[in-house]
Amino acid sequence: MNRLAEKGVQRVESLDEVNSGTVIFRSHGVSSPEVMNEALNKGLTVVDATCPFVTNAQRYAKQLVDEAYQVVMVGDRNHPETKSVVGHAGKEILVTESFDEIKTFLNRSPKKRLGIISQTTQTYRKFSEIVVQCLEICEEVKIFNTICYATEDRQTEAEALAAEVEAMVVVGGKNSANTTHLAEICRGYGIPVFHIETAEEIESNWFPDLETVGVTAGASTPDWIINNVIDSLKRM
Repeated sequence: MNRLAEKGVQRVESLDEVNSGTVIFRSHGVSSPEVMNEALNKGLTVVDATCPFVTNAQRYAKQLVDEAYQVVMVGDRNHPETKSVVGHAGKEILVTESFDEIKTFLNRSPKKRLGIISQTTQTYRKFSEIVVQCLEICEEVKIFNTICYATEDRQTEAEALAAEVEAMVVVGGKNSANTTHLAEICRGYGIPVFHIETAEEIESNWFPDLETVGVTAGASTPDWIINNVIDSLKRM
């Protein structure tokens, strides 16, 4: 975002701040289809940069609602992506990472047909655990695996790498869901894990007498940031 700002791209939170020119919708998507209509009605040029995996999640959520399923999205309810999916579905969707919350919700709901989707950056392990648990208590479950395959591949590779090294460095935004999940997976191997955004955060005392350090990065982390981190580690 800082690099784009240096090139004159302004960040806005609402279309109220934009009266002319081009507006870019970020990869997490916008809160509802009405936002797109509002932009077009204002005569703005729209560049929709919504991730296609997020678009798929929006479409499947809407389909499940239309088919009268109670929809559950396995993810972080406060994340912009999940808010976007809920907004496009047009009806109440339970967004949670807790099976107990799903069970309590279903006990209050007359619906026995459950539709399950996932935040695109959710871990496959968490998603599959909740799916299996839901299959045990519901009469009918319809599942769409909306996890981004690139995210899933990175998680698998990070897990394999963490098993071979003495410490891991995870590069990406501190508020990035997929990067945070990568760090969680690596910590499961009982080694030191350092979640950083730039090479400037690295401290030499993190790696006393270590010979092997693994590096993984979030899906949206730019290559130049990753390369800077690797170069810094090599110099140590």
